Amino acid sequence: MNHMGRAFVDNYRFLARYNRWFNQRLYAVCADLSDVQRKRDGGAFFGSIHGTLNHLVWADLMWLGRFARQGVTFDALSPSLLALPEGASYSTTMAQEFDALRQRRDAIDAAIEDWVAQMPDDFPLRTMRYSNTKGVQREHPLWQAMTHFFNHQAHHRGQVTTLLSQAGLDVGVTDLIALV
Repeated sequence: MNHMGRAFVDNYRFLARYNRWFNQRLYAVCADLSDVQRKRDGGAFFGSIHGTLNHLVWADLMWLGRFARQGVTFDALSPSLLALPEGASYSTTMAQEFDALRQRRDAIDAAIEDWVAQMPDDFPLRTMRYSNTKGVQREHPLWQAMTHFFNHQAHHRGQVTTLLSQAGLDVGVTDLIALV
C-alpha cells in the first residue's frame, strides 16, 4: 500500500514540474501578444486566451483549497495563496492585467511543486470529502481528484495553444515526455 502511494506521489511531483514548465512556456508566448489580442474572443469555452488563463488560476486555487482541507497541513497551501474573491466561480476574472495574472500563476505553480514535495506517501490513497461548486457532497479517493487537477490544466492549456496557433504563435514542444 505504501509503495502504491509513493508511486502516486512521485507521479504528481513529475506532473507538478511539467505544469510549471508548460505554464512558463505558455505565458512567455502569451506575453508576445497585445492585451487586445489576449482578450479577443476566439470561440474557446472561456472565450479568450486571457479568460482561459484566468479560469485555470481560479480552478487551481479552488482545488488546492479542497486539498488543503483534507486533514494534512501543507505549508505551501497558505490561506493567502488560496484566497479567492467572494462569490468567485469558474468564469471569475482573477486578474485583469496579464502581468498580475502571470505573477499569480508563478506563485501557484511554485506552491504546487512545494505541496507535492511535502506530501506524505499515503495522501493520494486517502478519501477526499468536499462539496462541489453546486454544493453537492462528494467523496472519492484523493488520487482521483489529483489526477483530475493536473488533467484539467492540460485540457485548458491545449485550448490556449490552439488560440495561440490561430494568432500565428507556436509554443513549441509541449509533450509531457519531453521532460524525461
